[in-house]
Amino acid sequence: MDEATLRRNIVAAAQRMNAIGINQGTSGNISVRHGTDMLITPSATPYEDMRPEHIAAMRPDGTWRGPLKPSTEWPMHLEILRGRPDAGAVVHTHATYCTVLSILRREIPAVHYMMAVFGGTNIRCAPYATFGTPELAALALEALADRQACLLANHGMVVIAPTLARAMWLAAELETLARMFVEALRIGTPTILSATEIAETARRFDSYGLHEPKA
Repeated sequence: MDEATLRRNIVAAAQRMNAIGINQGTSGNISVRHGTDMLITPSATPYEDMRPEHIAAMRPDGTWRGPLKPSTEWPMHLEILRGRPDAGAVVHTHATYCTVLSILRREIPAVHYMMAVFGGTNIRCAPYATFGTPELAALALEALADRQACLLANHGMVVIAPTLARAMWLAAELETLARMFVEALRIGTPTILSATEIAETARRFDSYGLHEPKA
């Protein structure tokens, strides 16, 4: 996509993640790969006031252009895009149930077969580090190894995907998984699906095509 379209899509996605309840206020942030650059939401800007021209463009060396400063989480977004060539977009939110589990420093196990879309049998929780730091960026990238998502201790969640549409879809799915896990824990001890069962689900998804956004 051209840069103008990507900028519009980022603004629309930022507004949507608050509208569907997977983020609050200006706490989340979104980035998209554009050639060798990264387009990222600006810092401390209400999403309802955000415009495509407000999106910051950042070079691989960390220098940027734009009328507003990039999100304070830009080091994490840049590190993830550097370390994961398969990622075209990064979505970070403070989704309530994901954050609850991150406060408990708990991973999300395979409580539902939709775990298969994230690349493994669990969603790891990265150790705590101060927001906007290189330390947090490194910990997030490590927790994302062979996965499409992770939790950040006492912070929130991160999702990566080839496209922004898929990243947004996965972010909503991840918060749903987190909510299922939390609600199941209220009642009793959740039954966890095996690695074999998750692998079989992944094979079925591959064979018939999962109906989710690709573009």
